[in-house]
Amino acid sequence: MAMKPDGLKDWLARNPIVAILRGVKPDECLDIAAALDEAGIAIVEVPLNSPDPVDSIGRLAARYGGRMLIGAGTVMTARQVGEIADAGGRLIVTPHAAGAVVQEAKTRGLLACPGFFTPTEAFTMLDLGADGLKLFPSEAASPAVLKAMRAVLPPGTAILPVGGVEAATIPAWRAAGAAGFGVGSSIYKPGDTADIVAAKARKLIAALAG
Repeated sequence: MAMKPDGLKDWLARNPIVAILRGVKPDECLDIAAALDEAGIAIVEVPLNSPDPVDSIGRLAARYGGRMLIGAGTVMTARQVGEIADAGGRLIVTPHAAGAVVQEAKTRGLLACPGFFTPTEAFTMLDLGADGLKLFPSEAASPAVLKAMRAVLPPGTAILPVGGVEAATIPAWRAAGAAGFGVGSSIYKPGDTADIVAAKARKLIAALAG
């Protein structure tokens, strides 16, 4: 019997950084995940526009699913949710306010963190059962926007800025109430070795502490 996933907020409480491994290949994903695990990062997302992403998700879930939250990003269709679930993924992240994707994720007992940019999208996704909300692209918003959103959304709503997040920008987002951060190239870009990823992870975690 599959273990019921912890809530998204529980995972974010362990470490609020979501490592977005866009472009990672199946034969390197385990080494990268080992570096992230060693650094203390607990959430890993493989975007579906990476090479053989479902293969990578399956390998990561088999090796690290017991102590890391493994999921997929850039999820566009309900059918893809099924493929991710079958591979062992437990987190579904979309770039947009995709109601059908959120509903399918919740039907399968997965965690859903859809993208949004407006209050209307945010409330709609929460009404459909979203576990958290991805503020995307966060480069086009600001910590002030996040603070204003939090004033009207239900207390405790987990909002994660994604897009351009780096060590230098984390403190301002955190002060505005971000529950987590989706981090892409500032933690991994194609060609990065495990050692490079480990160094990037340490820098981001230091920014959290600061």
